[in-house]
Amino acid sequence: MNSSSLVSISDLSKEEIMRLLAQARHFELNPNQKILDGKVVATLFFEPSTRTRLSFETAVNRLGGRVIGFSDASSTSTSKGETLKDTIKMVSNYVDLIVMRHFLEGASRYATEVTDVPVINAGDGANQHPSQTMLDLYSIYKTQGRLDNLTITLVGDLKYGRTVHSLIMAMRYFNPTFRFVACDELKMPEEYKEVCRQNGIKYTEHKEFSKEVIDTSDIIYMTRVQRERFADLMEYEKVKDLYTLHNAMLDGARDNLRILHPLPRVNEINPDVDDNPKAYYFQQAQNGLYARQALICRSLGIDIPQEPLSISNQK
Repeated sequence: MNSSSLVSISDLSKEEIMRLLAQARHFELNPNQKILDGKVVATLFFEPSTRTRLSFETAVNRLGGRVIGFSDASSTSTSKGETLKDTIKMVSNYVDLIVMRHFLEGASRYATEVTDVPVINAGDGANQHPSQTMLDLYSIYKTQGRLDNLTITLVGDLKYGRTVHSLIMAMRYFNPTFRFVACDELKMPEEYKEVCRQNGIKYTEHKEFSKEVIDTSDIIYMTRVQRERFADLMEYEKVKDLYTLHNAMLDGARDNLRILHPLPRVNEINPDVDDNPKAYYFQQAQNGLYARQALICRSLGIDIPQEPLSISNQK
């Protein structure tokens, strides 16, 4: 595996995470640069995406690079039976970096084994989504002024939600307290609870999205129940609307509470929350541009200045 690849958030040390956040701050202050002149980045999206693909492509364009790739695998040679290996090796002939989203867990790690070109995992099945985690960490730092000793409530699809899986892996460095709010069908997988136990991370599990849980949280991370992960549509219909956040539910919440969501949302955040100052999911998506600019430069070996992270409570 190319050491410049990013398959899992576990590939990054605490020091690397903090450096990337400081570099994301640099890009927030200076988003338009020409440091990727002559570089070509492939965005290979075997699974639908809007925010992730567009933010990666915008990141490359704002830094002066070029983008090739696809957003619909059915329009590529994979529809003719071309293997993932052959697709990766072919694309590697043309580019300096591959950004890939795939519906199979482990696909990105496999890609790193068949090419010397660095690969950034833009989501692999229900496994991990490390670039999302970096923008989540940046959003948490911006709104809380720290990453340490926070109470973070994860709500909804904790079984298939790769964003919450990656967030747990990253937060092991920062002594969080987690609340896992989910029904039995979508509860946090045992392997991620084991990560918490091994790293001394406190967590509790809840079936009810209660006032007590909401009022004692620093971050509430809502997730969409992902229809595409269900083989049985009846099971999806059974659980899709169990947890919905309404504005009135935030009346007793802490002043510093912020609501995050990787988007797209369906019914899990009512639109009446959007105008609450605690809602941060659209700003969170914007932060993805800066975090991904930093990750792209890391994979391409481009040294970037770091800005101080004294940015608490920014909108």
